[in-house]
Amino acid sequence: MDANKKVPLWRKTLYGLGTGGGNIFSQIGAAFLLSYYTDTALMGAAAIGTMFVVCRVFDGVSDLLMGAVVDSTKTKWGKARPWLILSGPLTFLGIVLLMHVPVAAGASGKLIYAYATYIFMSVIVYTIFGIANTAMLPLMTRNAKDNTMLATFSAVGNNVIGLIAGSAITPLVLNFGWHWASIFLGLISGVLIMISGLVNKEIDVDAEEEGAAVEKPTLKQQFPSVMKNRYFWLLLLIGVFSLLMNANAIATQVYYCNVVLNNPLFMSVLITAGQAPGIVILFLMPVISNKWSKQTFLAIGSVLLILGFIITGLAGTNTTMVIIGVIIRSLGAGPLLSAVFALVPDAVEYGYWKFGVRSEGLISSAQSIGSKIGMGFGSGMCAWILAAVGYDATLETQAASVASAIKFNYTYMGAIFGVIILILVLLTNVEKYAPQYRAVDAPASEIDASAT
Repeated sequence: MDANKKVPLWRKTLYGLGTGGGNIFSQIGAAFLLSYYTDTALMGAAAIGTMFVVCRVFDGVSDLLMGAVVDSTKTKWGKARPWLILSGPLTFLGIVLLMHVPVAAGASGKLIYAYATYIFMSVIVYTIFGIANTAMLPLMTRNAKDNTMLATFSAVGNNVIGLIAGSAITPLVLNFGWHWASIFLGLISGVLIMISGLVNKEIDVDAEEEGAAVEKPTLKQQFPSVMKNRYFWLLLLIGVFSLLMNANAIATQVYYCNVVLNNPLFMSVLITAGQAPGIVILFLMPVISNKWSKQTFLAIGSVLLILGFIITGLAGTNTTMVIIGVIIRSLGAGPLLSAVFALVPDAVEYGYWKFGVRSEGLISSAQSIGSKIGMGFGSGMCAWILAAVGYDATLETQAASVASAIKFNYTYMGAIFGVIILILVLLTNVEKYAPQYRAVDAPASEIDASAT
């Protein structure tokens, strides 16, 4: 398979749908899981918030290990592809187990079950999917423009499936309960992921390296070079704060609709307003990236994100203004939550150019680690704030202090995170080295160390 050959349109589409399949768990985890634990399984918010954060410790280790596993995998199917296929049925199982907390088990029993199933789904299954799916980007083609198109299809599929799933979850649960809703959602997620893994192919990395007389790097060589790659860390931090912002806002959204707006059904409206516009702006990524850069695209998104959160905060209970603010926020969040993956191939090639080691798996783990740390702390932050202000799911009317805390957390807290994200994006200037790392196949130290 020609390393620079473009990926066919139908394969790009299925790759995007596979990414969206993984986003079904993200929708459940970010928007509904905390509410399921507190309001359906009747578990304490503080305990669940702690669980979300504790699991992130294991996540950091599992992501790095999985990145190393992908880099060392050698099969006729490729490096990342076998793991992507495996993650399909595991995702189905994980989602079903997650939403079946034994209510009669008592407080300790429920918490133990929640820990076990959340670790299985988030730390193990979602790690396998996230690393393998992201690593497929630089492994499907070396063509820089096609990498950007693949990332666009991935981002659009991620948002479209996320929008459909997010809008469908509430009516599914109200009509069929979490038992059947989890089975249906898990099945759709697993099937989409498996289809993507089965139809998409990797370039022959081993043949490419043998033809170039490149010695395959060991993990001992890969790990130090990745740790020295500053764009690995910047992508990780963008992932952390983007998902911290998003997970906190989405987890709070259920309570914002129930407590601040006194309109639970408004949740579906906000999910649509919060995701549909982001899909539209993603189609501009190839245009802006080719004319300016992916960094410019992400910077525009960061500014829109900040503006949207501020407008939502000023809206009060004016639902029209709330929707406008959420739409603007969505236009900014779309690139940050999805299109940032387009920078992974750049970080991979930069690392190979500068340090002489190409590590698709480990570099891809930056996004996975960052996303899951952010998701865990974002949901945990919402839970801790609810516990701190005395939220009680059994009360029909919450105290004014609870409503105020929920409103601030849903609006101005996001604007604060948006400023941090903008600073990180402005530092992620890896594309300025593109002429150098696209022109050579040797370490920077052997070419032109002064270029850095």
